[in-house]
Amino acid sequence: MKLLVLGGTRFLGRHFVDAAVRSGHEVTVFTRGVTPSPWTSHEVTHLAGDRDPRKGAGLAALDGGRWDAAIDLSGYVPRCVEASAKLLEPKVAHYTFVSSMSVYADSSRPDLDEATPVATLAEPETEDIMARYGALKAACEGAVRAAFGERALVIRPGLIVGPHDPTDRFGYWVARFLLPEHLGDRADEAVVPAPPRSPIQFIDARDLASWMLEAALARLDGTFNASSPPRMWTMGILVDVLAAQALAAGKRVAPRWIDEAKLAEHGVTPWTELPLWIPATDPESGGFMEFSSARAMGQGLRVRALSETVEDTAAWLATRDEAKAWKSVLSAAKERAILAAA
Repeated sequence: MKLLVLGGTRFLGRHFVDAAVRSGHEVTVFTRGVTPSPWTSHEVTHLAGDRDPRKGAGLAALDGGRWDAAIDLSGYVPRCVEASAKLLEPKVAHYTFVSSMSVYADSSRPDLDEATPVATLAEPETEDIMARYGALKAACEGAVRAAFGERALVIRPGLIVGPHDPTDRFGYWVARFLLPEHLGDRADEAVVPAPPRSPIQFIDARDLASWMLEAALARLDGTFNASSPPRMWTMGILVDVLAAQALAAGKRVAPRWIDEAKLAEHGVTPWTELPLWIPATDPESGGFMEFSSARAMGQGLRVRALSETVEDTAAWLATRDEAKAWKSVLSAAKERAILAAA
């Protein structure tokens, strides 16, 4: 098949294109050309432009093409998504839009499914992605559905993890146990947010990419949450896997479970300094790590072993350029202060 990927050189898109190329499909990638492409011109066709039609040549590079399916990985602003969807509607048979579980207006309860109401924009013209990320993504979904109707597939992932993840959210925990030397002068104990039973939820980018490719080829339509099943994993399970692999690798790192009151005393920022941590004092996000993915599982989404994701992420972290890494996570000095006071 002929596949068009909007975005796709960094993380999820990179894995998607890799899977498509391995399967023998003809792939065209449309990007700004800022991030170097990992593929040669013989493997992938590269088109340069901008999602914003007001910038430079905009979407002009897409004018002459025809594709069996398009995969939109870089849509954040409804105005821009609407422009590309309208342009591609007569040129593309099927359109996949990668949205986010952040679209939901209420994530306070566990097991929310795709029928849960989404957030809306109080100011429809806003393009403030940082402040209105979820509502903007929801509006982007609407633009895609308006253009493609039943030819549209909307995928709402939770946290995406694995090799090439630029966010450090999952990578922090892998590095803290398996590559602590990458995080500065760290103690032999790692601060971990209690309790161990806290649910965590994410999806390996390679599993998501493989399923997206299958869904696009099958021209699946509708809306799907895409993550691990709720309560499949907890913080305790993750730490057990990390500690076991650290021991096998000769790393002397053990967890120190710290209750959230103590973490709050030290001003630790949930989700950012200690990724995956959503404290009980944030009831509005109480179900954010327990969304239902039953619909996607019923359509073939599969989740690999956590140990494999950890191992492969560690192997990638060991070789990546860390010039811009670990800027927001818990610092070594702050961690030592928490351990000393615990």
